[in-house]
Amino acid sequence: MSAVLPPLAALDLAAQLLSAEGFVVAARNERGDSFYLQRPGCPWHIRLSNHSRTAKQRKRRTDILTSLVIDGPRSADHVAALVRGAQRDFEAALARR
Repeated sequence: MSAVLPPLAALDLAAQLLSAEGFVVAARNERGDSFYLQRPGCPWHIRLSNHSRTAKQRKRRTDILTSLVIDGPRSADHVAALVRGAQRDFEAALARR
């Protein structure tokens, strides 16, 4: 079993794992608790954050196909599983576009 990471470290790990799969960080908020990743040349994003999007955010950012929320401590193994799920959701949403 892997060590438990605090939420911001878990978000950083998720961003690293997605980067290893060809995603790049396109934007990050000033607090460092939200990342927007995309594949080069692709207009769609995966959002990583420690909080869910509000209705206003969903309306304004229609380029986000899926969000991965890590709002508490997680093990590295759990983060990896969450990332795999987010990638699967992203690919499914992309196929529908």
